[in-house]
Amino acid sequence: MNSFWKNIIKYPRFLISIITGFFLTTLYPLFKLLTTNKNRFLFIVILNLILIVLYYIIRLMLDIN
Repeated sequence: MNSFWKNIIKYPRFLISIITGFFLTTLYPLFKLLTTNKNRFLFIVILNLILIVLYYIIRLMLDIN
């Protein structure tokens, strides 16, 4: 088992491919939902609301006027 991890550490390409595969398999259902206009509109609205809420939370946390 020890030689396995030494072999994995030698190849950072393996890590990049694992991370890429993780994001592709995780985000695939989201991309599939964006094929219709109704779902795309809802996604954009929800994403904007999340960003606005995060903006105000960070602004209040840092006491920026």
